[in-house]
Amino acid sequence: MEINRSSITANAATAREMGLVSCHRCHLLCKLYDQKSACPRCGTSLHSRKKESVARTWALVIAASIFYIPANILPVTYTTSLGTVQSDTIMSGVIYFIHSDSWPIALVIFVASIFVPLLKLVILITLLLSVQLRWISRAKDFTRLYRLTELVGRWSMLDIYVITVLVALVHFDALADIEAGMGALFFAMVVVITMFAAESFDPRLIWDNLQSTHEEKY
Repeated sequence: MEINRSSITANAATAREMGLVSCHRCHLLCKLYDQKSACPRCGTSLHSRKKESVARTWALVIAASIFYIPANILPVTYTTSLGTVQSDTIMSGVIYFIHSDSWPIALVIFVASIFVPLLKLVILITLLLSVQLRWISRAKDFTRLYRLTELVGRWSMLDIYVITVLVALVHFDALADIEAGMGALFFAMVVVITMFAAESFDPRLIWDNLQSTHEEKY
């Protein structure tokens, strides 16, 4: 006997319809009685969906995108050596290590400080568009992209440490003085804001679109 999987999917009850919600902190599946319900395991307030998730995430992504430009254009360090002042951006640091045949260090700086922040912004924009434009055909792939963003977000502060390593590698003891530039401040703001943006996005909205589409069909 052939089973109609589409019919099963359409008729299956979701956790939201059954009044269940997953705790955002410990991921325990709980019964949502009212808006003041709390997780019995960790005491975290329960809510079915993050309030104004799309609007808040868009605001944070736009802010991070704006700060990303001066973070890569403005100097992140000023090095004073023997009366000579040299300013370095993130990319100039990458070029410096390439010319010094330090390809591994150049690769780490490029990936952690340029590629990863840009990748996070692109993924978040894609997720937001998938929710607003109801791209339901790749719901599973979009969920995986969000998990990737979460995983990368755990290592976001590595970007700041890369700048510290860069400063240490060009330090000449008492013969030099190194100061952080405005680029480092904007860069830190990009890292922090993208972390908040990933946290504010609710991936369940992706599946809400899929569910509503099935309800319209059946």
